This record gives sequence, structure tokens and C-alpha cells, in this order.
Amino acid sequence: MSGQESFISHLVELRTRLLRALGAIAVVFIGLMFWPGPGHIYDLLAAPLTAALPQGARMIATGVITPIVVPLKVTALAALMVALPYVLYQVWAFVAPGLYEHEKKLALPLVVAGTLLFFCGVAFCHFFVFGQVFAFIADFAPKSITPAPDIDAYFTFVLTMFLAFGVTFEIPIVVILLVRFGLVTVEQLVEWRSYVILGNAVVAAVITPPDVVSMLALLIPMCLLYEMGLFVARFVHKREEAADLSQKQT
Repeated sequence: MSGQESFISHLVELRTRLLRALGAIAVVFIGLMFWPGPGHIYDLLAAPLTAALPQGARMIATGVITPIVVPLKVTALAALMVALPYVLYQVWAFVAPGLYEHEKKLALPLVVAGTLLFFCGVAFCHFFVFGQVFAFIADFAPKSITPAPDIDAYFTFVLTMFLAFGVTFEIPIVVILLVRFGLVTVEQLVEWRSYVILGNAVVAAVITPPDVVSMLALLIPMCLLYEMGLFVARFVHKREEAADLSQKQT
């Protein structure tokens, strides 16, 4: 097969994988439209905020079509989250034939672990962080005002926080890859721990709302996940050294 034919076949394969991934998202989206429905999905997403609002206060929609568009956006986000394992499988199926056997052994567990960690970050943000942050804001706000958050602004805030926490929970994967490819050593990462904590504090302060609760809610997991990454990277490194030693002896 010539180079041009090989390139075209890869493009066809990529198109097929993309269509399958988009098709899976579309099927899940249509299913969620019927059950439980966009309105119910948005209510679930807004539950941490509505629980913290004063009695009688409600969210508002300032745009004409916002009450329709925003729940549809939330439904699309939920469809992507539900179909994400299948989407990542399509990515894996496209990339795997070009990997060596030892790369496949490393890549597949990292893809699975990265997906689970991302979901854990989103769940941690929704079920724990939002409740603490919104309760803090409600207690801090003057009693003379009645909060009425806009649903579009809330969706933007939620999306930003989900991405922040989802990506943050990928820190162990990043640490393992840095050590695995020899870019840094575990000893160097241990020495840089204080600088990493300082950098994490800056990132948490920039990404989260201007309150101590949300900043600490992101900073503490970042530091713990960094330590988890060091532990796993040290374990993987020792296993590889033992495997190399056994091969040399044989």
C-alpha cells in the first residue's frame, strides 16, 4: 500500500470513528429528551443552588429563548458524559493499531483510569463542592437582598467548575506519564512538592469563585492527587526496573 493510500485509509477510519462517537452521543441525547427530559435534568443540575436559596427565591431566565436553550445545553452535556466511555473507546480503537505492545499495556489502563478520575472530579464538584460553596455564599450575602441567579450564567459556572475539577483529578495520570517517559524522576517531583503546592494554590484561586471554601475544595484534592500520582509512579517505576533486571538475568 502506497503512502497516499495509507493516508486515505486512515482518514476513512478516523471519519468512521468520529461518526460512531457522534452517533452514540446523539442516541443518548434523544433518549434523555424523552426520559427524564431536559427540564428534569436541569433541575437535578441546579439542585445544589436551589437548596441554598432563601425560601421563596427562584432562578430566573433573562433571555427570550433561554428557558429552552439552556436545558437543551444541559441535556447535551449529560449525553456527552454518558456516552464518554464509548467515545473514548472509539479513540482507543483508532490509536491502538499504531502502538507497540508495551505501549498498549500502559495506554489502556491510563485511559480507563483517566475516565474514572474525570467522573470522580465532576461528581465531587457537584455533590460536595457546590453545596458548600452555595451555602457559604448564601450566609455571606446581605440579608437585605434576594438572590435570583440567571440560569444561563449558572450553566456557564457549572461547566467551568466541572472542567476544572475533572481536569484536576487527572493529576495522577500526568505525574505517571511524566515519570514513565523519563521527563522527570520521582525524586525530583518530591523535591518540587512545595512549588507544586504554591502553583496549585494559584490555580485554585484563579479558577474558583472568590471565596475560601471553593478554593480549598479544589486545592486540597489537587495536593492529595499529586501525592497519589507520586505513589503510583514510584510503584510503576519499581515494577519496570524489576522487569528489566529479570530480562537481563535471563
